[in-house]
Amino acid sequence: MKTFVYIDHFNGEVQPASWEALGLAKTFGATIALVFGANANDVVKTALEYGADEVIVADDSTLKDYRAEMYASTLSALASSLSPNLILFPTTARTRELSAMSAVDLNTGVFTDVTGLEVNGNNVTATRPIYEGKLFEKVTCAGKPVMATIRGRAFPKPNREAGKNGTITKVEAKGEAKSTVEGYSASESAVNLGDASIIVSGGRGVSNNPALTPPAGLDEKQAEVWRAQQGFALVTELAKVLGGAVGASRAAVDAGYIPYSHQVGQTGKVVAPDLYIANGISGAIQHLVGMRNAKVIVAINKDVDAPIFKAARYGVVGDLFAILPALTDVLKKKLGK
Repeated sequence: MKTFVYIDHFNGEVQPASWEALGLAKTFGATIALVFGANANDVVKTALEYGADEVIVADDSTLKDYRAEMYASTLSALASSLSPNLILFPTTARTRELSAMSAVDLNTGVFTDVTGLEVNGNNVTATRPIYEGKLFEKVTCAGKPVMATIRGRAFPKPNREAGKNGTITKVEAKGEAKSTVEGYSASESAVNLGDASIIVSGGRGVSNNPALTPPAGLDEKQAEVWRAQQGFALVTELAKVLGGAVGASRAAVDAGYIPYSHQVGQTGKVVAPDLYIANGISGAIQHLVGMRNAKVIVAINKDVDAPIFKAARYGVVGDLFAILPALTDVLKKKLGK
């Protein structure tokens, strides 16, 4: 089976699930990585080191900024001329758009957020979550090529073989962009929940520390946010000791305790870390959808009836403001930090 794997990157920084898609493709046979962009030599080299048999690269100044029209036209032209059986993408905002537009061009369909993929000859069956992750469905596609976006951390990342070489084929960019990128702005950096193996999250409960006295002059809402910031400082410290990322519930984000980029849940990030520690999070279904696939879930909450305990492997009923500092101190000693 001939498989294309689209390597999604922004300014040379590759989405890690691209390598997971590459590793999955290798189990099916010949694997060709697709790299679009400008000055993409480092990405091409890395794709070969992660196991691509060949890299097709469209390295053009017109592809410096992601614009769906040109990217989709280039991908569709390659698929039409080279006839792959399967095209894999990591699941990101860009690839959802790119795969959908290319599928229209190629008169085929797209499996989204795939967690399992089976190949029998030229037939492909995908497994994906439905009903907020409560069930999984197996689906097939009558169109060719089959296209699928894979969920991050659903498949193992292949080992990297430094210095590995392979065939590099250069192609021209296709299509004409109808939009112009004027610039970028980022509200926050270094938040990569999708690739984190450990996530420590906080909910509205991090604001409920009665022992804290807010600075004078704050109104009730400002005092609540101030208390929450002190609570999230404890969450952040534990995440730092464990080498993990900081997450949050929608309630905490909506209350202004922490930026949206930290939100885990149906309307935030869907994550699958090895360890997820939920602090002061009740466990609303919106949040559970985003983290139920964690390998180990630990819940800390003073409410013994909190729904989060039903999803957790380990539950601690108690005051998170006493438990978190103690847990952090123990782990610092245990880990030599």
